[in-house]
Amino acid sequence: MNVSRGVTDSERSSSAKTEKENEEAELIKEGKAEILTRNGRVFYNPVQEFNRDLSIAVLSVFSKEHKVRRGEKRNAKGEVKNGSESLRNKETSTSQDDAGSGISIFEPLSASGLRSIRFALEVEPRPREIVANDISQAAVESIRLNIIHNNVEHIVSTSHSDASAAMHTFNAKGKRFDCIDLDPYGCPSKFLDSTVQVVEDGGLIMVTCTDMALLTGNTPETCFVKYGSIPLKSPACHETALRIALQCLQSHANKYGRYIVPLLSISVDFYIRIFVKIYTSALKSKETTSHLSYVFRCVGCKTFRFQPLGVVTERKGTVPLFTLPRFEPINDCPHCQHGYQMGGPIWTGVLHDQAFVSKVIQLVDNKPERFNTSKRILGMLSTIYHELIDIPLYYVIDALCAVVHCVVMPSMTFRSALLNAGYSVSESHAAPNSIKTDAPTSFIWKVIRHWVKLNPISEKRLNCILTKTLLMAKDSDDLTPDVNFDIHPHAPSRSHGLLRYQMNPTKFWGPGVRSTINTTQCAKQKDNQNKKKNKQTKNKIKKCKINVIK
Repeated sequence: MNVSRGVTDSERSSSAKTEKENEEAELIKEGKAEILTRNGRVFYNPVQEFNRDLSIAVLSVFSKEHKVRRGEKRNAKGEVKNGSESLRNKETSTSQDDAGSGISIFEPLSASGLRSIRFALEVEPRPREIVANDISQAAVESIRLNIIHNNVEHIVSTSHSDASAAMHTFNAKGKRFDCIDLDPYGCPSKFLDSTVQVVEDGGLIMVTCTDMALLTGNTPETCFVKYGSIPLKSPACHETALRIALQCLQSHANKYGRYIVPLLSISVDFYIRIFVKIYTSALKSKETTSHLSYVFRCVGCKTFRFQPLGVVTERKGTVPLFTLPRFEPINDCPHCQHGYQMGGPIWTGVLHDQAFVSKVIQLVDNKPERFNTSKRILGMLSTIYHELIDIPLYYVIDALCAVVHCVVMPSMTFRSALLNAGYSVSESHAAPNSIKTDAPTSFIWKVIRHWVKLNPISEKRLNCILTKTLLMAKDSDDLTPDVNFDIHPHAPSRSHGLLRYQMNPTKFWGPGVRSTINTTQCAKQKDNQNKKKNKQTKNKIKKCKINVIK
């Protein structure tokens, strides 16, 4: 692994030779950073600006907390002295703290270096060290030029290596980082094993997954290979994707006696982004089973239930008691008499730390001019802040009404029915018209039945066995409260008027295409595409020719 601290004189001289090239290069401005790219050879996706803005906001809050925590540790060790000596050296110690108390960041897949450079320029308090790594020599050279162009040589250094190999090398040398930002093209799972080893205790891991087709259930067998979990196709697929990614990250951390604490988990546009702290504790790692569950989803009415993998019982004065849960027999769905599909395991613990999310909201709200996407950050995080944190997954009202072919119930009406019955309710940031609630499934279908009585469906629809079974169920057998559609004062959405979904920023926008800078690897992948299929086709043609000749 070739690690370069800062920028050498030879690199500066070589950069001077390329001034003409820099003038011809395309200049990309984002935040306080300016990036030079040539012919699109280095990967850059403008749609991910929201991702980068949010990461800077999260890192700023984390950096402040890290500085406070580091100061408390110094006080506990007696490094901060009271009395006249400390007063005389107050200014000196403060400047030393500012210089040395910043966080260290490693970006394994840096490409143009935009993310690392923005971190160096915009994260407050300033990071003390950032290492930008890439496997491509051309990308590393581009990063070095951009470091010089933005005058951040004193903070950002480069590394030329495979991402996993670089992290294993740092770990072998005993070097750990306060934060790892993992933003690959597609699935990050092959990098997670090295990632969880090279982060400081209490450090931050930021991970992006863009393979949403896989995570949302299009190819469950492939998802199991990459993430160790089976996704089920459902309206709640985007939150399921978050929980699968968290489960995968936790399983890698557990191998080394470590565990994760989610700070923020967000599904947005074509990707998901998770922010977690990681700690070391063999005892806490054993609690993982209580945060994981299998999911059983009815193929008829699309409702779901969970089967946890373990139960933890707290005991005073001693370690917790770890037991296996009782397994309730899975027969046909009690609401529609259809069978179940099983998926998972998924993370069923909390997705967010509401106190941390509140700090990020406050930071962005106080200085919205720092972020071009500040309105959307505030809109998404405000919705996340008001989510029910202890309720896994959600229902979508449109999908529930579609099962019985009735008129879609207004969101406020549905929420009022749940609130009037004494249940908690919120929406999910992951889907519009979504409902997260602690109400039992039996009451949800009770609400739908009462809605259909007020808004009858056609006789033709009643010929459907599924619809008939759900609507003909007797409420007398249900011990849940009565249904009341009167508008509840807390029914209006907390996210009303907030920006959550952006207009299409560019034509054919999305995750983009892989960087063309790794030409050797790309050429090899292209040559291997359909290699087996083409060989079989050639053999068939050859056999046909032989038969024709005969």
